[in-house]
Amino acid sequence: MIRALAANPRVWFGGLVTFAVMFAAVFAPLIAPHDPLEQDLLNTTLPPAWFADGNADFLLGTDSLGRDVLSRLIYACQIALQVAIYASLAAGLIGTLLGLIAGYFGGVADSIISRLVEIWMAFPPVLLAIVLVAVLGTGLTSVVVAIAVVDWTRFCRVVRAEVMVQREQDYVASAITLGMSRVGILSQEILPNVVPLLIVLVTLEMGVAVIVEAILSFVGLSISSDTPTWGGMIQEGRTYINQAWWLLACPVACIILVVLGFNALGDGLKRVLDPVMRR
Repeated sequence: MIRALAANPRVWFGGLVTFAVMFAAVFAPLIAPHDPLEQDLLNTTLPPAWFADGNADFLLGTDSLGRDVLSRLIYACQIALQVAIYASLAAGLIGTLLGLIAGYFGGVADSIISRLVEIWMAFPPVLLAIVLVAVLGTGLTSVVVAIAVVDWTRFCRVVRAEVMVQREQDYVASAITLGMSRVGILSQEILPNVVPLLIVLVTLEMGVAVIVEAILSFVGLSISSDTPTWGGMIQEGRTYINQAWWLLACPVACIILVVLGFNALGDGLKRVLDPVMRR
């Protein structure tokens, strides 16, 4: 399996992007050339350094307040990574728990959870996230809760279908014959076989979480305006699109690259960990 992971270009690309984001988030104070909040009103909307009127001190230029764009992009990795990890894990926990119950016990429990999923998925996810954050208030916790509450259905549906397949396998029948409890069968027999699928779902959900956080930041419902976020930088950059296009292009490029990286990692892991696709 390790050789298969190492040979998969999607895993390589996704892994490198994920590592780069983690490195930037953890070591932002060391690698950022400037304070992301430091303003220099004498050097506003400077173009990138390779332009004729660029400044070598500001590699990707400055924004309307003279803040270094590169430093703000680096520090924005912290928010993006935190939201991606916490929201995907929270959504995975909720959806996996309900999916295990629905898939294994069936009957009334399955009917109730399945109807709840159908009702929940009838709401536009981004609109629902905006409403939840507006009710809960801005902040990192509110964003994570909103994304988890909206996206748990992705995990629930997939896990439910996988558990329904696993419960018909011979190893589950053997566990029942040996007198294992239902909780024991779920936690010790079925769940370990679902974990590879959960790893794939979490990596894919991380990309979705980055996009949703950017949308919430764009409409001013994420972190405080003083904290650098890619969505907040896009919101500011669109105002100056004709005079300083790089203010919009840089955060958009970061979001696209990170989401592609997470999706590539998830797709690569799926091809390696899924026994059906391996065949």
